[in-house]
Amino acid sequence: MTFARRILISSSLFHGLNDAATVVVPMIFPILYGQRFIIRSYSRIGLLSNFGLLSTLLFQVLVVQFSRRMEYRHLLVASFAGISLTLFLIPFSAGYFGFFILYLLFRIFDSFYHTVGMAWVSRTHPHQAIDLAMGIQSGSGMFGVFLAFLSFGYLAQHSDWRLPLRFWGGACFLLGCLSFLLIRGLSIPRDEAGRLDASSWLGTARLIRRHIPGFLFGGASWAVTIYFAPSLFFHKFAVPMARTGLFMAVWIGIGTVTTYLFGSISRRLGRGKAFKVGFAGASLSLLIIGLSPQSGIAALALFVFGIFLFLIFPSLQSFVGNTCPETRQPQAFSLVSNLQLLAGAVISLLAGFLSDRFGISSPFIVMGAVGSVAFILSSLVRRPAGPTGRTSQG
Repeated sequence: MTFARRILISSSLFHGLNDAATVVVPMIFPILYGQRFIIRSYSRIGLLSNFGLLSTLLFQVLVVQFSRRMEYRHLLVASFAGISLTLFLIPFSAGYFGFFILYLLFRIFDSFYHTVGMAWVSRTHPHQAIDLAMGIQSGSGMFGVFLAFLSFGYLAQHSDWRLPLRFWGGACFLLGCLSFLLIRGLSIPRDEAGRLDASSWLGTARLIRRHIPGFLFGGASWAVTIYFAPSLFFHKFAVPMARTGLFMAVWIGIGTVTTYLFGSISRRLGRGKAFKVGFAGASLSLLIIGLSPQSGIAALALFVFGIFLFLIFPSLQSFVGNTCPETRQPQAFSLVSNLQLLAGAVISLLAGFLSDRFGISSPFIVMGAVGSVAFILSSLVRRPAGPTGRTSQG
């Protein structure tokens, strides 16, 4: 097995366990809200998601610094061990404050992949190979989320909210060990680039500035769906948790297929056109989800949303990988991940208070409206020539 292939498989496993864990914990929020245990309002969900995302944002900056002093495999071990441990500990929470602290710790350990892991995939798969590699690693993350949603609803409905966390704590540990074994014997050099000061971060931001609105929209849309879609189905439409988990699993399953096929889609449409279709379709789908009077219509809109949202992520990641030199890639992927997290943190906090005031549908209507307006404005304003063409560009 080649060096690049081992990195890609290891990173894909890492991405899968990382993202599965990320959605398992928010799935317990509607259950706790329904039981009035720990979580007694949507604003508490908003606060948890906001501070969790902000802690991940801040820690990802530190991870970039760690990546210059520690080897990739050591960072991998620290991440999956911390994720597994906090998943085991969260079920012992007896009150909101203890739950809140453990959730922040969980989000800190969940801060590694989207900087160092994605940068290594990009570094070992340059130029034409990057679309295929980014599609595979992104699809693997989505497949992990698919399995998490599918298993969570069943386990929670036939036991309680603690069992899925314990199950996935063990699964993440096993997958993390396998990911580590694949690269244990590889000599992966550390990044020896110059000092990462404020001017370096600003310089990297300038390289990717035209893609920032897309990352902000994608991050906000993901956060609203992960943190509030289960409550929409479970509370508004009284959909049982097992079926709610199934709806979320189908959504992410469709997204998984889309990301795995992204290389082919990019070759046919062009990377820029794929992104635009994704942006427009995702905005419209969010509006339909929020305005739906029936669970069936909302579920169908959610499934279609899975196609469009997951055209956005790999196209933008490929743009970044081809725009930035190798020495700036960990910093660039940290920056775009942080932008997504920041957008998600802001919108999830607002969504909690909006849901308490106007109902659980309101965050989806707001996001769909904002996305639609942003797409229309971006279409009316002509940009300078840039990497919006076919796969070979950017």
